[in-house]
This record gives sequence, structure tokens and C-alpha cells, in this order.
Amino acid sequence: MFPAKCCLLLNMNQGAVGGDDDGDDKEKEEEAERERQEAIREAEERRKEKHRKMEEEREKMRQEIRDKYNIKKKEEIQEIQQEEPNPLMRKKKTPEELEREANAEEEDEFTSKTELKNTIETQVSELKSTIESKCVLQ
Repeated sequence: MFPAKCCLLLNMNQGAVGGDDDGDDKEKEEEAERERQEAIREAEERRKEKHRKMEEEREKMRQEIRDKYNIKKKEEIQEIQQEEPNPLMRKKKTPEELEREANAEEEDEFTSKTELKNTIETQVSELKSTIESKCVLQ
């Protein structure tokens, strides 16, 4: 019997001498690649199953602690947070919408200034009338 290195060298030499083994080599490589991919997929499935079981055990322990200390689960809080929209994910405004908002703000400022002016004028007139009533010229 030959050692493993000798067999490997013989296989390499046979492929170089024969020349017809290219199709077989490609098939072998494809088969090896399929087996490798299958092994990777199976390992990933085992890993996911392991982590799923660990998370189930953790959740069971959490629930026992909640029950022991009468703590409510935080799902309600998470639901409320999910309802709030993300400001980064909002719909972009069109130029027309931006213009309408700017006009509305200007109108609000104008009306607030007008209202302020009217209140000041009424206060001034009231003060004027009170002063005139107190100061009667003889």
C-alpha cells in the first residue's frame, strides 16, 4: 500500500497524462461543491435550532421571574414605540407642499401680529380714557 501522499501524487499525474479526465474533474468539483454547500446549510440549520431552543428556555425563565414578582411583559411598551413614525422614514414633501406651509406660516405670523396690534391699541385707548376721566381740566 502507498501512503496517502503517494496516492495523491499518482492521481495528479494520471490526470496530467490522460487528458480526458477534465470532464470527470469538473463533475467531481461540482459534486464536492454541492456537498460543501449542503454541509454549510445543515450546520446553519443546526445553529438556528440551537439558538431557538436557548431563546425559548430564556423566555421561560423570564416568564417565571415575571410571575414571581408580578411584572408585566414589555410588549405593550414596544407596541407604542412602533406606532410612532420614524422621522427619517417620512415621505418627502413636494415643492408645492413646502410653499403652502411657508404661506400658512406667513399668514399665521401676520394674523398674530395683527391681533397683537389690535390688543395693544385697545389697551392704549382704555388707558387714555381712564387717564382722561381722572384728570379733568378745570
